Amino acid sequence: MVSSSQTTGEAAPTGRRTRGRPRSFDRATALEKALMAFWEHGYEATSVSDLTRVMDIGAPSLYAAFGDKRSLFEEVVREYGATYGAFAERALAEEPTARAGVERMLREAAAVYTEPGHPHGCLVIHAAVNCSTPEVEAALRERRNGNIAAFESRIKADVAAGLLPQDTDAAALARHTGAMIQGMSQQARDGASRAELEALAEIALSIWPRA
Repeated sequence: MVSSSQTTGEAAPTGRRTRGRPRSFDRATALEKALMAFWEHGYEATSVSDLTRVMDIGAPSLYAAFGDKRSLFEEVVREYGATYGAFAERALAEEPTARAGVERMLREAAAVYTEPGHPHGCLVIHAAVNCSTPEVEAALRERRNGNIAAFESRIKADVAAGLLPQDTDAAALARHTGAMIQGMSQQARDGASRAELEALAEIALSIWPRA
């Protein structure tokens, strides 16, 4: 377990960066290890000392390469969005309809959120739990709300194209989709299997209106 009491050293100390000395670690590997730590334990409960331990680097190297804890976390979130979390954006962009995009997204979420080799659930959702740093909490909330806005925009486009009924409540349907993604993430953390999450996705899709 990561100790939540180890919360000192959040900001980079002054005068501790070494100039001109080559790094003795692989930055991409260290970033991946930080990603796993934040994904497993969340932002608040992962301290700088936890990070230096799992990344196998000293604090001066962490500060020099990534900045402070918050800067490192922001980079981790971007990396997560471009890798493990990229399935949602791809599904909406590549499928011909909003419903097909959401169906693919939920099924892929069931797979990604439960696959071995990394923590279960979604980093962006889980990292916000018990977060008491306002800037981090706001950034994660903005990202989640941005996803819901993307769902709504895609649904409205289908309504305009006649692919969904004109009386479709796009905002409510988008929030329902967001609630499913967030709920599936937590249930995966609680031990739900891929098959169980796929069954939830099937029920969620059954409420979608037909043109």
